[in-house]
Amino acid sequence: MNSTTDTASVLRGVLDRWKTAVDGHAPRKVASLFTEDAIFQGLHPYSVGRQGIADYYESQPLGLTATYRIVETRRLTDDLVLGYLSVDFSFSDRPTLTVSLGVVVKRMEEDWYISHYQVSRLD
Repeated sequence: MNSTTDTASVLRGVLDRWKTAVDGHAPRKVASLFTEDAIFQGLHPYSVGRQGIADYYESQPLGLTATYRIVETRRLTDDLVLGYLSVDFSFSDRPTLTVSLGVVVKRMEEDWYISHYQVSRLD
């Protein structure tokens, strides 16, 4: 497996679980996919740690779903992967919101967790 494919598969492994938890409106499950000290920047003021992430996703409307596409990946070290993504957040009562998302995922023990999450609107 080449390094780009391997790096993309690492991202998909974490982000598929993130998508499932976001789509299921499961804020604690979303937060469990992040490191304990994760820096999180959605479209509201940033937070650090799982509680802030859970609170952020708890505040999101029911029916919110996420569809992501990996744009770029980089293997920073054996245990760190950078991802740049395009994400469509769909709502039941308003137009879809497309954002750019930068993530850093970190291997801890036998799994990967999001340690940095930064959303940008480029419109």
